[in-house]
Amino acid sequence: MNPSSHRLSVKSQPPQGLVAPVECAGVGLHTGTVTRVKILPGAVGEGRYFVRVDLPGCPVIPARFDAVHQTTLSTELAIAEASVRTVEHLLAALMTMGVEDARIEVDGPEMPLLDGSALPWVEAIAEVGLVPTIPGDRPEITPLSAAVSVYEGDAFVSAIPSPELRFSYGIDFPEPAIGNQWHSWSPSQSSFVTDIAPARTFGLARQIEQLQAAGLIKGGSLDNALVCGETGWINPPLRFPNEPVRHKILDLVGDLSLLGPLPLAHFIAYKASHKLHIQLVRALAESRVQI
Repeated sequence: MNPSSHRLSVKSQPPQGLVAPVECAGVGLHTGTVTRVKILPGAVGEGRYFVRVDLPGCPVIPARFDAVHQTTLSTELAIAEASVRTVEHLLAALMTMGVEDARIEVDGPEMPLLDGSALPWVEAIAEVGLVPTIPGDRPEITPLSAAVSVYEGDAFVSAIPSPELRFSYGIDFPEPAIGNQWHSWSPSQSSFVTDIAPARTFGLARQIEQLQAAGLIKGGSLDNALVCGETGWINPPLRFPNEPVRHKILDLVGDLSLLGPLPLAHFIAYKASHKLHIQLVRALAESRVQI
């Protein structure tokens, strides 16, 4: 199966189901813990959910916005004492490939970062194959009826009515190698797999010691994240000239998947974060504009 064939559109392919389980393992970005993941086909209507198979009773954590526990440099879901962190890359891959129902078993507190992008996930999913779970075309995406926005200082995330599903993002960093970048992606016009999924997570060299002192990025390395210094990238080459902002779109798509079916809208973000992404998801859910 060619993963680059998967695109979202206003009236797209039927929901897809995994033909066989998908298995991956690797280190978590923040915890530094090595975890193993098995993604199994879910029953139609169950949605996407995580299962902590290492904990007593194998607690279930739904991939829904109301299970978001914290958003510090990644999105963490939790139910009671069970949690799973850095879920956004896998969820972006599943949503854009049409996998609406999936049981994601993980034996630790954080998803593997793999190479820092969503590409290993989409390749692993494509390797086992997908089949439609419901005959016929998916119903048309419901248009957004009114704009919804959330702000924090000069950072914002908005959803505005649009004739097509589109994601646009802007970032601005003092490091010259990053600077001000914008990218816009419409899944009806180009593939998530080729245009967004390969974009890796990135960090700033000047922040590494501070983040490590805060107990974060214990599993980060030059093999799974781009690192930018004052004079340029420490571990080039980049996969795209604007790889950082493309990765921000990847994160946004993964976080928006926690809403469930997306409304037909143009999602626009500037200097945003997982925190603002989730605030927009909650605002959309509360106003019921996604229905």
